Amino acid sequence: MRKYMKIFLIALFCISAMGIGEASDWTHWRGPMQNGAAPETGLISTWSLDGENLIWQREFIGRSTPVIVNGRVYVIGRTGKGITQQEHIACFDAETGDLLWEKKFNVWHSTISFNRLGWANLGADSETGNIYAHLVSGLLICFDPDGNAVWTRSLTEEFNRFSGYGGRLHTPVVDGDLVIISMGNRGWAGKPPSHRYFALNKRTGQAVWMARPGGGGQKDLTIYSTPVVAAIDGQRVLIAGNGNGGIFAFKVATGEKVWGFPFSLRGINTSPAVADGRVYVAHSEENVDNTSLGRVTCLDARTGKEIWRRDGMTVGYASPAVHDGRVYVIDNSANVHCLDAETGKQYWEQNIGTVGKGSPTWADGKLYVTEVNGGVQILKAGDAGATVLDKKKIAMPGGGHAEIYGSVAIAYRRIYFATEAGLFCLGDKTAPFEPAPSAFTTPQPAPAGAKPASILSIPAEATLPSGEALPLRAVAYDAKGAALGALDAEWSLDGLDGQIANGRFVPSKARQAGWITAKVGDLTRQTWVRVLPALPWTEDFENVEVGKNPLHWVWAGSGFRVEEKDGNNVLAKPPAARGLDRSNLYVAQHTLSGYTIQADLMGTQNKRRRPDMGLIAHRYILDLQGIHQRLEIRSWSSDLRMAKRIDFAWEMGTWYTAKMKVDIKGDKAIIRGKVWKTGDPEPNAWSIEAEDPLPIREGSPGLYGYSPAVIYYDNVKVW
Repeated sequence: MRKYMKIFLIALFCISAMGIGEASDWTHWRGPMQNGAAPETGLISTWSLDGENLIWQREFIGRSTPVIVNGRVYVIGRTGKGITQQEHIACFDAETGDLLWEKKFNVWHSTISFNRLGWANLGADSETGNIYAHLVSGLLICFDPDGNAVWTRSLTEEFNRFSGYGGRLHTPVVDGDLVIISMGNRGWAGKPPSHRYFALNKRTGQAVWMARPGGGGQKDLTIYSTPVVAAIDGQRVLIAGNGNGGIFAFKVATGEKVWGFPFSLRGINTSPAVADGRVYVAHSEENVDNTSLGRVTCLDARTGKEIWRRDGMTVGYASPAVHDGRVYVIDNSANVHCLDAETGKQYWEQNIGTVGKGSPTWADGKLYVTEVNGGVQILKAGDAGATVLDKKKIAMPGGGHAEIYGSVAIAYRRIYFATEAGLFCLGDKTAPFEPAPSAFTTPQPAPAGAKPASILSIPAEATLPSGEALPLRAVAYDAKGAALGALDAEWSLDGLDGQIANGRFVPSKARQAGWITAKVGDLTRQTWVRVLPALPWTEDFENVEVGKNPLHWVWAGSGFRVEEKDGNNVLAKPPAARGLDRSNLYVAQHTLSGYTIQADLMGTQNKRRRPDMGLIAHRYILDLQGIHQRLEIRSWSSDLRMAKRIDFAWEMGTWYTAKMKVDIKGDKAIIRGKVWKTGDPEPNAWSIEAEDPLPIREGSPGLYGYSPAVIYYDNVKVW
């Protein structure tokens, strides 16, 4: 009897979890179907800031859309003032609003300002309950449901990630065993900057594949179009807006391009929506084939061919919502448009404010919409028009509107959204709270008799400390991207010294980088490997070919190159041919701590232009500034959360030696730097010393340069 009762309960649970109108998690920022629509029913149509249908409100400064998993609400935003300004992740009980845990993170290697922290939405995995956060600093962190870090990757220090001052970062997306992130980055071995996609094992963080479906001709490297996953013709594909202005579909399992569609003359910031075999996309820039600004387009999800378009609709920030043959978009001026999904015909238009950046959410016959200047509205959506059921303006405690950039998330028959003035939960207070999981899609194996059409070399990228070996495996996939399993491969090395034995790459020396190629029949795939020396080490560039750079360093291709000067090889950073003159170069693992870095540096003068140059340790910068004639220590270049500077006169065309050391003492960091003319005795005293009450405990050593005029580096030492 007990056995049959157990089976009955399992069946009852499955029926409940799969019910179309039942409550469920909200694991993707655009909902369980990734198209801005939710299957929920019984949702409220009105609420009050004084308490009607306001179940709870909690202090939190949020900019993005919450994710909701297993009865918990996860949000990312900002906190603090002055030296305590940090990025902030918090977990609340979805029923009571109780704070369950929170994490705060310093910002470094970024010019993103404080009010734009928490731009990227969190990602969530309905299978494990894990949460994935892409931080402004470049960290990609996997948290378990209780807030413990499962793994961390430093996208800036490991993958050359770019981040502009605008804060446009990419939201992680989970599908099967992968978590997928995209970013603008500089490729390895001198490959150009581009918008690339990276798939990592969601449990370990190991790189599985890297893809560049947009190819060259990149317009923007800092966009924030989030991929959505769809099953098309028996294969799972990612569909996303690209930095080159195109829309691309590529296989989830392997990163191989399926189709591409040229859409805009600038990068895409909105996310696609997929429904009934069609893809709905929007932008607000110049079109590729006429001079009108903005377009909403419907594409065939199988081929990427255009079905219909509406020119002149400037929908550049808010992503579409699709339900029951209707497409809802919000333009940049906060006008909601209802379009026919089959033809693009417009049924109605409704203004909801001044600035439209939050995406619409459809549920229970209603549209839940936000507007940047504190506006939240509930609309009854019909074919003839929209009726305003509720309209609120959320204000800051001290006055002024509370900014809202995120969208409404709906789970367990409740409505959740984050604002500058707090996190809100709305719903019927008398209704039972019934969490229910979203369905998890397990990738299907290849059918019997399927043949390999592509392979992956796993890991796709690795950094090896000296003395370690790298396990390798080749995994095959059929033409639909279904896994066939591991196969024996023929392995070869390109630019690497070492050998491959028993499925492992064993390097014969440190200070190298190159490719490992897996070959199965006519199929090939590569792995990029960096091999780093143990401390201490010195680099004088005498063994680096002129015109090249140390490939085992990160961002070594971003304008840095070795030149001959005065009979010696040195590293030069000239003015950028295009883009920014300011960049960092990372020379070791991002997990190092307690080290000292030293280098010789020389700045030159270009008319009135003078460079800034310096060192990086623990993600702090020691900056010798040319125009200002001063020495500065800082941790966050745009906001200077922690900064100290002193006057320091120095000459162009003269070599100086700089030295930097960070000591962690309890709950604070002591950052020290000294600079002296190369060849003179090293001074006993540090030139500058700063204290940080929120210490950065690790980070890659590196070189910093702002080069409107050429900067030279030599004799880099880390110990």
